[in-house]
Amino acid sequence: MSATPAPHVIGHGPRKVIALHGWFGHARGWGPYAQHINTNDYSVAFLDYRGYGQRRGSGGPYTMAQIAQDTLALADQLGWERFALIGHSMGGMAIQHVLADAPARVQALVGVTPVPAGGVPFDEAGWAFFSSAAREPAARRGIIDLTTGNRLTGTWLDAMVQNSLATSDVEAFDAYLTAWAKTDFLDRVKGKTTPVLVIAGQHDPALGEATCRATWMAHYPNAELQVMANAGHYPMEETPVALATAIESFLGAHL
Repeated sequence: MSATPAPHVIGHGPRKVIALHGWFGHARGWGPYAQHINTNDYSVAFLDYRGYGQRRGSGGPYTMAQIAQDTLALADQLGWERFALIGHSMGGMAIQHVLADAPARVQALVGVTPVPAGGVPFDEAGWAFFSSAAREPAARRGIIDLTTGNRLTGTWLDAMVQNSLATSDVEAFDAYLTAWAKTDFLDRVKGKTTPVLVIAGQHDPALGEATCRATWMAHYPNAELQVMANAGHYPMEETPVALATAIESFLGAHL
């Protein structure tokens, strides 16, 4: 498929936002959250990373730097000089790379259960488990179950796995693990005064409140933290109305 598909934009409002998905996501994989966007006030553009969604088969590079470059290219394509960014999980790291590359264009950041700019440390067993997920559907299911607190129906877990398998190239999925876990550009963003909202899931054991306080809240002086009740790592699926409300309450004050 083409490396530059037609933009996927929801809404026609004056407030411009670009949303960057997580490791298991894609541009059209934001679940019920996408149904609750205020389309009169917001225009939200959803990017597919290389190897995902409409960009399956595009080839790499599968890096944070490339995601940031593609995000800025999307903004240019849409004619958006300035915009806010939403990033889920791996996308939380990616939005920070956009900020590092083009700080004058980024009005605000919203990190949803987000990976910090310094990456994520793994022990040997954890790395082996996550690395196996590219080729082992059972590992994908286990990761989704783990990061949502081992509390959600298997029907949903299975659907998430199948969607991930259908919308990502194995080589891309594999390479992006290294990208979000082992990239470190914290020195390029730490201390920036951009308005930041960090949304942590109550039941997320990996990128929950404690991790967000130790990373994002320490890195950005104008950051605020909201813990999403009854959500794990996927608030767009678990608590979509609350997520839309939190995002738009914050962005409404900064756009």
